[in-house]
Order: sequence, then structure tokens, then C-alpha cells
Amino acid sequence: MNFCPNLAIHAGIPNFTFIFILNMANSPQEFQEYRARMNDRILSGDSLVIKRFFNLDTQTYTAGALDVKTKELIGLTASLVLRCDDCVRYHIAQAISAGLSDAEIIEAMEIGLVVGGSIVIPHLRRAYEFLDAARNEALNLHRP
Repeated sequence: MNFCPNLAIHAGIPNFTFIFILNMANSPQEFQEYRARMNDRILSGDSLVIKRFFNLDTQTYTAGALDVKTKELIGLTASLVLRCDDCVRYHIAQAISAGLSDAEIIEAMEIGLVVGGSIVIPHLRRAYEFLDAARNEALNLHRP
């Protein structure tokens, strides 16, 4: 999510709104639930364009000449460069589900940082935060 607190202040958006926007999906589980709920809402309409685009996106990340892990790392890198926090979260979650290690995920994020430059750093912070939270959530699910 591209949201600048200074822009919000200049636009007259109260600080609590900014906090709400950034914390809309605090945990990895909440993010996944929010994403699924909103995707269901979006796809419940009659827009053939939206349905076709969602299908294209889904098909793009299936195995082909490149395996799923590689495609998720590419998606993560591109998402960092584009500064799309929701996209970064999604690709981190998918990378974890695909069995990628933190070292592999971080290396992809390093490429995103180099390609995108210092403007990527705030998104990198949130990416690390989400990665840590996702790993901690997974650990808590497997504890007796």
C-alpha cells in the first residue's frame, strides 16, 4: 500500500485514519482473511474484465518453464520495486507456502532494494515485519 503520512497530514486526513489504514490487516492470518473476503466481493460481480484479469494472475504463478518458487520470488521482487505492500505480503505468504527459506526470500528482497533504490526501504521494513510475523504465526500453529 503506497501511503505517505506527510501526504495524509497535508490532505487533512487525521492521524488515526493513517494508523487504521496501515493496520487494516495486522497479522498474516488477518491479511489472508481480508484478502480472501475482498477478492470474493470483487469477483461476485459481473465484470468479465476483472474475472479474466484475476484468472490471468492466477495462471501466471502456476508452474511452467519456471517453477512456482522462482515465480513467487520474481513477484516479490517486482512488488517491492513497485512499492505495493499488499503485493509484498501476498508474495511472502506464497513464498513461505511454497517452502522457500527466509534466506531465499531475503535475497529476492535484496534485489528489489537494489533495483528500486532507497525509496523501497520503508516497504522493506514492512516486508521483514510481515515475514517475521508469518514465521511466528506458523510456529504457534505447530506448538502443542
